[in-house]
Amino acid sequence: MKPYNKNLKQPSRDLRKNMTEAEQVLWQSIRRKRILGLQFYRQKPILNFIVDFYCPKVNLVIECDGGQHYTEEGLGADRARDQALSELGLMVLRFSNHEILTEIDGVVEVIYEFFTSNRFKINNILLIDF
Repeated sequence: MKPYNKNLKQPSRDLRKNMTEAEQVLWQSIRRKRILGLQFYRQKPILNFIVDFYCPKVNLVIECDGGQHYTEEGLGADRARDQALSELGLMVLRFSNHEILTEIDGVVEVIYEFFTSNRFKINNILLIDF
């Protein structure tokens, strides 16, 4: 289990109840182990952040980025956040809300490619080019 700020528990629950449209669309594509049988969690507290989606078996975070992420301040905050998550051994994939809403099949394909182009051990099974 990754460390997290216990004060983020209730805010993460609130975010699960009030997901953005892009988060809802992506969630429908990755929930119930739809991608390679992997379990994703939504609005998961890790460190002092609440990540949009988290897959603990492969240490993957998926973020849905709205317009605020593309300001100078937002880009800087995302870099710092990605660095902190990386130091925990997590990989972060980021997609814009626009990409998710207009090209969900392409977004899902990128997630599949992430798994198939990298080596992952899931339950002691090495997944390579399958």
